[in-house]
Amino acid sequence: MKRDDLVALVERYFGAVDGEDFDTLRAVLTEGCVFSVETHGVELHGIEAINGMFQKLWAGHASVQHKDFTHVPDTGDGRVASQFTVVNTEHDGSLTYKSNCNFFAVSGDQFNRVAVYMAGPNTLEKN
Repeated sequence: MKRDDLVALVERYFGAVDGEDFDTLRAVLTEGCVFSVETHGVELHGIEAINGMFQKLWAGHASVQHKDFTHVPDTGDGRVASQFTVVNTEHDGSLTYKSNCNFFAVSGDQFNRVAVYMAGPNTLEKN
């Protein structure tokens, strides 16, 4: 994949997360994708486990927004590092801000690995 293609894939992923759209999210992940939250000892294998985690995230917040991205694509290895700000709107209307970094590995035109490094409490818990 070219640099712009890698960045577009990451932005499609985050658009799906923020839009609570698991169908689109699923389309950018391989069936056997490994999703980890490295800073909190979480490792999920496969679409079903990843879906459960996102359903819990979305139910736990009024909304989630990822913004202020810096993407560093490596076209030779099919990897992208993305640093960003997360704004979680809680059900009471309060806001929680985080600074995170994700590392994505690509297989074909999908991610087969997503590794999350998260500041603060873990909002991506296991089912």
